[in-house]
Amino acid sequence: MLAPILAPSLLASDHANLAAGARLAAELGLEWLHVDIMDGHFVPNLTFGPQTVAALRKHSALFFDVHLMLDQPDQFVELFARAGASQISIHVEPTYDHAATLRRIRALGCRCGLVLNPGTPAAAAEPFLADVDLVLAMTVQPGFGGQSFRRDVLPKITQLARWRAEHGLGFRLEVDGGVDLVTGPECRAAGADTFVIGTAFFGAKDPAVVARAVAGW
Repeated sequence: MLAPILAPSLLASDHANLAAGARLAAELGLEWLHVDIMDGHFVPNLTFGPQTVAALRKHSALFFDVHLMLDQPDQFVELFARAGASQISIHVEPTYDHAATLRRIRALGCRCGLVLNPGTPAAAAEPFLADVDLVLAMTVQPGFGGQSFRRDVLPKITQLARWRAEHGLGFRLEVDGGVDLVTGPECRAAGADTFVIGTAFFGAKDPAVVARAVAGW
């Protein structure tokens, strides 16, 4: 099993001082920062654009794990790659050329990932597993932070982990939504190795406690 990675979700940080959120993650020795991009169409919320990513990149050397929650992510991967994304993950649910978009992300010098909503079966990702660096299983319906973790997604995580092992693949298996010090270990037991934690990290009395806990999973 791959070593655990904590990717604090910028969505739960202070939006008036996003650079401080990135700085906190770096000061705690973390390497990743999760950046949620929402378009108000695919999900009922608006967040950050490529300009925000570019501005943050000037203040941070962290691995930017950029999650595109967009109706047409294929039209925006170049903008986010140029802005400083390290990895770009796209949803399987909208209609576009998923394989070509994943190839394009790689050609732009970024790692690529595929995202599944809670109601989307693992089988939707199966054709792409050999071509991605990460699969993200959403453990809430995307759109807003602070939602309750959905345990019905755990069997999907187990299935993805099983396919990874059976085919000798190396993609990371990420979870996002309601992940905290209780639900995170459940995801780890199911096979996840990368943990997007927002409210439970930035809202913690001592985020360092969260960072140490995840390192031990």
